[in-house]
Amino acid sequence: MEQMDYNLMFRWFVGLGIDDPVWVPTVFTKNRDRLLSTEMSRKVMAAILAHREVAPLLSDEHFSVDGTLVKAWASMKSFQPKADAAPPDDEGPGDPPNTDTTPETKTSETPVETDPMPRNTKPHRNAEVDFKGEKRSNATHASTTDPDARLYKKSPGTGAMLCFIGHALMENRNGLIVQGDLTQADGHAERKAALDMVHRHSPGSTRRLTLGADKGYDAGGFVSDLRKACVTPHVAQKARYSAIDGRTIRHKGYGLSQKHRKKIEEAFGWAKTVGGMAQTMYRGVERVRSRFILTMAANNLARLPRLLAA
Repeated sequence: MEQMDYNLMFRWFVGLGIDDPVWVPTVFTKNRDRLLSTEMSRKVMAAILAHREVAPLLSDEHFSVDGTLVKAWASMKSFQPKADAAPPDDEGPGDPPNTDTTPETKTSETPVETDPMPRNTKPHRNAEVDFKGEKRSNATHASTTDPDARLYKKSPGTGAMLCFIGHALMENRNGLIVQGDLTQADGHAERKAALDMVHRHSPGSTRRLTLGADKGYDAGGFVSDLRKACVTPHVAQKARYSAIDGRTIRHKGYGLSQKHRKKIEEAFGWAKTVGGMAQTMYRGVERVRSRFILTMAANNLARLPRLLAA
């Protein structure tokens, strides 16, 4: 807010003229809360892609999809058993005393000189927790800091963490993100979000589209749903029990989709190193989703100068 009083670049970015008054901080806070919504974030991305100079850069036939983990703003200490969670009316560390209980009568108004100094016996807020060997799962535990976060690991051999899954749909011509989403982490979230983004980007399309993806999307139900939606599944084959057969991999376009789909990792890398999405600072899946979509839109803006100059 202070920069807007003298920085013309800040004024240009938010649409204020040189002599226009700067917003009151309380008004700015309300506008910020309005912006942090999924609907508004998608409108920002759609407006960027619909620009007359950007639209010719987009492919309307060939796409790729992938997901990435976004670490939640919650520590592993907050992942506690659901049954042992303290009820809302219990007194926590540092809470004021409950006024409903009648205080005990004191035997003496003045303490005796030989009495020891009273000590606080309440546990520390950030006490050490040793959960080694404890079996913890999303069915029995939940985070007290962010209840929407889920304990999840994307691949074998990696440590599980409290996180969300961010999803992106990329067009294959120039690698621009055309759809974004973020959901709770589970084993079916990537495939479900991919179908939702395809239907949202091309609702009721009768043209034959292609969708490139990695082996995590090689599932019979997902491939069948894509074919029903007039989308050719250019999904990487699993070594065993693959749902992709020779009808798909024999075409040259399958190899091209597998080559171009890897460019989506560049957007995820930019979002985590520059956009601050390696670990979100928001709580709740709705606010984290809006921030993730805005970051994907910002990645498009960062890449457009070079694409337009080419």
